[in-house]
Parts: sequence; C-alpha cells; structure tokens
Amino acid sequence: MTKFTDLALRSVMRLAVAADGEALTTREVAEAMDVPYTHVAKAITRLQHLGVLEARRGRGGGLALTELGRRASVGWLVRELEGDGEVVACDDDPPCPLRGACRLRRALRDAQEAFYAALDPLTVGDLVASPTGPVLVGLVGRPAD
Repeated sequence: MTKFTDLALRSVMRLAVAADGEALTTREVAEAMDVPYTHVAKAITRLQHLGVLEARRGRGGGLALTELGRRASVGWLVRELEGDGEVVACDDDPPCPLRGACRLRRALRDAQEAFYAALDPLTVGDLVASPTGPVLVGLVGRPAD
C-alpha cells in the first residue's frame, strides 16, 4: 500500500471521530497526523472526488465525511486510492523476459485481491472503534509545513 493511501485512510479516520458540528481544516488534519500540508491536501482532493468527504469554504467551513465516507468498505476505498495497477511491472522498458510464461504475476495479483478482500467487510466506523477513536480525537500535532 502506498503512503498516499495510508495518509488518506488516516485522514478519513480522523474526520470520522470529529465531534458533531466540528469541521476540521486540511491544515488541522495535517498537523494532527504530523505530515506535510501539501501531502494531506492531495489526499483530501482525491477523497472529495470519490465522494467520501466534502469541503465547505468560508467561515464555518471545513472538512466533513459524507454518508458514503461513513459506510464505504475500506477495501473499496483502498482499491480506489491504489488504482488497478499491477503489483509488479512486467511490461516496463525493457519488458520482463518471463512475462509470457510467468506464474509469479498471477500469484501476486491473487495475493493483492486477498488483501483487498480482507478489508472489504470493514468500514471507517470499524477502524475508529475504541481504542483507536479516542486516540484520534486527542491527536494534536505540531504545525505542518
């Protein structure tokens, strides 16, 4: 799993435990996760495009999970964030000489699908259940760049 996906999941988890009416900013999420603002901003943009969260501008604005964001499968979300790429790059330049007869590629693809399938039954709510949720609520980071 890429760092981008990990950061997006952690951002969703932090937003999932926000108090009713609490709208966090991208900067606040970045500070809580102790990661650069620009990295979180990219993840937030992708999550908005997926319909997982909404961003409101102006006074009283901020980030909030949508209903989809609360009930979506973690497996679905990881698939969407990771894309449908291959685990190994068999068709690079130069291409792998084994690509026509390789069994590894299929085995890795099956393992990848098993990874996603293990995440399919989970929702964001499952991820933020105790003891994780209270820790997320208490996260206060140093100002991110």
